[in-house]
Amino acid sequence: MRGPLSVLAAGAAGAVLLLFVDPNQPGNLLPKCPFKALTGLDCPGCGITRMVHALLHGDVVAAWHFNAVLLVLGVPLMAWLFTRWTVSRWKGERRPVPASVGFAALAVMLVWGVGRNIAGV
Repeated sequence: MRGPLSVLAAGAAGAVLLLFVDPNQPGNLLPKCPFKALTGLDCPGCGITRMVHALLHGDVVAAWHFNAVLLVLGVPLMAWLFTRWTVSRWKGERRPVPASVGFAALAVMLVWGVGRNIAGV
């Protein structure tokens, strides 16, 4: 259970940081997206820090604005994957994630990454 507990602790630490540091403020200590810095384009994950900050402050509308696809699909997928991993570790089983989940996630990321830059979302 060391792995899931470590990820949970790191996530909690990140959440505490985002409770007090506003990624929307200029000059904050959070890192910027390297893909956007290099290309000027939004990656599929651009806005996730601001989205989580908004969710932690109860602002679902702002979270939707920052990254709608990650809000609707990414958050439930990550919760499902984490729960699956934790349960399999707890039971001492090895339950691989179906390859179709990975392919579907890659396809959504590709479509979202291209679409948000073309449509300017």
